[in-house]
Amino acid sequence: MKRGFWITLLAISAFAVIVIARLPASWVVPSSSATVSCAAVDGSIWNGACTGLRVGGSAVGDVEWEVHALRLLAGKLAAHVTLTLPKGFARGDVEVGLDKNVTARNVQAELPLDRSLMPAISPTLHGNTHADIAFARVEKGVVKQLQGRIEVHDLEQRDGSTGRLGNYSVTFPGGSGEPTGQVRDLGGALGVEGTLRLTAEPGYDLQGQVAARADASPGLQRDLQYLGSPDSQGRRPFGMSGTF
Repeated sequence: MKRGFWITLLAISAFAVIVIARLPASWVVPSSSATVSCAAVDGSIWNGACTGLRVGGSAVGDVEWEVHALRLLAGKLAAHVTLTLPKGFARGDVEVGLDKNVTARNVQAELPLDRSLMPAISPTLHGNTHADIAFARVEKGVVKQLQGRIEVHDLEQRDGSTGRLGNYSVTFPGGSGEPTGQVRDLGGALGVEGTLRLTAEPGYDLQGQVAARADASPGLQRDLQYLGSPDSQGRRPFGMSGTF
C-alpha cells in the first residue's frame, strides 16, 4: 500500500514538474492590460519572449528572458533579460527578492536619450547613452550601490541656442556609502570635471567645473557667463541637484 502511494506521488510530482517547466508564457504574461501588454508571447515562463511590449500605453520594444530556476529556492526571482528597442538595446542579469529590492549585474545598454524611456529628459536634449554596469543594488527605489560606467555621446541641445554639447562619462567605483561617480568630458565643446552623487531622496547632486573650448557655440559661451567669473584656466564652478 505504501509503495503504491509513493509511486503515485512521484508520478504526480513528475507530471507537475513537466507542466511547470513547459508552462507557456502566454498563460502568465498578460497579452492585454491597461498598464502592461504584449502583442505576442512565446516560449515558457522559464525561457520566453514578449514581442511588442507596451507600458502605460507607450511602445517599449521586445523582451526576452531566461529564468535562473535555482534562485527560487533562495526566495529570489532571477533572470537574464534582454530588451530590444528600435534604436537600442539593454541586457543583463536581474534579481528581485521578496523584499522587492533589485540587484543587477553585467548590464550593458545602448539607448537614445528619449523621453519615452527617460521622462525627466528635456524634449530639446538629444544624444545617445552607453552603459556598462558591473553591479547595481536598488533598495526601496534608492540606488544603494553602483559600480560601472555610463557615457553620453553626441549630446546636443536642439533649441536653437547652445547647439552641440559634446561627449561625457561618469564612472562609479562601487563600495559602501552614497554612490559617487567621477564626471569628465570625452571631447567636445566643453571641458568638464566633477562628481555625481546619488542621494537617498532618491535624487542626485552634481558638482564640478566647466570651461568652453574653441568650438563652443556663441550661445553656449554666453550661457556660461551666468556661472560667474572664470579662474586662471578659464573654468567656472557649477552645481545642480534634484530628485527623481
